[in-house]
Amino acid sequence: MRDNTLATESTKRINIRPLGDRSKQQRYFFRIVTSRKREKQWKVERKLKSDFIDSTKFLRNVFTLLSLITLIFVIASCTKNDEQTELINDFVYILDKQFESILIEQNIDSDGVINQKISRTDALEVTHLDLNVSASNMHIEDLTGIEGFTNLTYLSASGHLIEEIDLSQNTQLDTVLLQANDLHSIHGLSKLESLIQLDLSWNLLDSLSFSSETIEVLLASHNHLKFFEVENADKLKSIILTSNKLSSINLRTSPLLETLLLSDNQIQTIDLRQKGNLSHLYISGNSLSELSVSNNQNLVDLRVDRNPWLTCIHIDNDQEIPIVSQSEYQELSTNCN
Repeated sequence: MRDNTLATESTKRINIRPLGDRSKQQRYFFRIVTSRKREKQWKVERKLKSDFIDSTKFLRNVFTLLSLITLIFVIASCTKNDEQTELINDFVYILDKQFESILIEQNIDSDGVINQKISRTDALEVTHLDLNVSASNMHIEDLTGIEGFTNLTYLSASGHLIEEIDLSQNTQLDTVLLQANDLHSIHGLSKLESLIQLDLSWNLLDSLSFSSETIEVLLASHNHLKFFEVENADKLKSIILTSNKLSSINLRTSPLLETLLLSDNQIQTIDLRQKGNLSHLYISGNSLSELSVSNNQNLVDLRVDRNPWLTCIHIDNDQEIPIVSQSEYQELSTNCN
């Protein structure tokens, strides 16, 4: 009985021991498998991390390369722009071939080739420019490029087909003669700080207004002027505006005015009280209903004919005017009431 009991217990011990061994083996196997999985996972993670680092390096290199290419392009563009700017600054562009032909004809454009440009050096050497119709009868339509002649003191371009002009860069001009063109606009006159004589006769201007402290002679007859005004013109001595469409004229400045020619307009009133130096007044062919020249003691030539509503011209006592042109219905009198 005891032997059987011992045998049973022995058998139990034998049977339990293998189970424990298998559990250990399983746990050991599990650790091995787990370790291998972790190692494999680490390898994958290291591989992914390595690939990410490589990709980042690649992108960084690509970005650096693109930045370098962009920088090179910008530098090249700036250099090209600088070269173009320098090239532009070396030349004055002349759009009108007739204009350039006359410059070549006068040995001003030194390259002697019609290429729509003249060297700035050539332009800066010119102080007196006479572009009047040449022997070859060339007519200029566009004076673009005149702005490059910044040392000009004299400009004459009469008898062409010029429609507009900007003289704002030609600040040293003292004489501007542009009669008999197709001018309908002129810019920059107020910038001409030395302007003395301006002739815009026989053009298409409908308005003329600017400021000048130096101008002495202004001619703008045979235009379409409806408005005219020159401010600060304390030195202005002669104004010729015959054959326009003026209904009035502002002469508040110009105290030194000597010659005033306004015939063939539509003028209705005029105030000459502050014009003591006035010697020649032509105001024929207007719409005056009254006129007084009693303060104009220096008047030697007066023309008032063809003013249908003007019958009496007021003069001062003992005032004598050597030359008077008047209609038969008009009289000079000290009393025009």
